[in-house]
Amino acid sequence: CPCQFNSLPTHGDCRAGVAMRIDEGHFGDVSLDGAHWAAMFAWPKAIHEGNGEALIILDEGTSEAQREALLAILSGETSTPGATMFSVFASTLTRMHETVVAPIRFEADFDSWHGEFSVPGYIDAKAAPITNPVSGESHRAKVTLPGGFEYREAEFVSSRTSAKGPIPLDWTDGHGHLCMLHMTPNGPVG
Repeated sequence: CPCQFNSLPTHGDCRAGVAMRIDEGHFGDVSLDGAHWAAMFAWPKAIHEGNGEALIILDEGTSEAQREALLAILSGETSTPGATMFSVFASTLTRMHETVVAPIRFEADFDSWHGEFSVPGYIDAKAAPITNPVSGESHRAKVTLPGGFEYREAEFVSSRTSAKGPIPLDWTDGHGHLCMLHMTPNGPVG
């Protein structure tokens, strides 16, 4: 994604499928340990130009309190303005589709840098290391953004995504990244 390097999108618009598993976390007194969420986004031009839309999916295994907490976080309203991806992306959206509660399958293997997530009837996404076109070997690529609002370090991978519904997504060999986050209302740390 050229936007990681302050450049405009390769194809003029920006589309994304995102999923997270919270290994350990909380929002106030609400434990978010083990919660999953996914989202689909689309912007007609570069993200910072706005007019984006989003569909948020919360895992059916989350409690009502966890759902309320996740929606508060994802709205960006609980973050320092501009400090987190939630705050930044929310400020660029003009359309929020109705939140969906559905089963989310999520897997991430940080040793092999493979991952996938799916929500039946909505999205199927897979990530794998970038392949060297000459040797066929995995080509590992990490990016460090010391002041990043999305992450501090991520492994860039190749992604394949297909999504139906209000925000269709369809690509093979597209950009993807996998990362571990320690996110606070003031941004990622560590």
